[in-house]
Amino acid sequence: MEIVITPFERFLQILPYLIPVLVLQLILMVVALVDLSHREKPRFLPKWAWALVIILGELIGPIIYFIFGRGE
Repeated sequence: MEIVITPFERFLQILPYLIPVLVLQLILMVVALVDLSHREKPRFLPKWAWALVIILGELIGPIIYFIFGRGE
């Protein structure tokens, strides 16, 4: 007899691994947005564009901002 795993049961199985990634994403996003709000002029893009990169870029957006947008 074959055991059938429903999508919800599968979700519950991966949830313990997913939560730390989501928390990390949220922390990076908040820190990047706070840093952006304190910068007078970020490099390469205007503030509104960096905000879009940070928010829509999910986990990689804040990392891209910290590498390229922070300036001095």
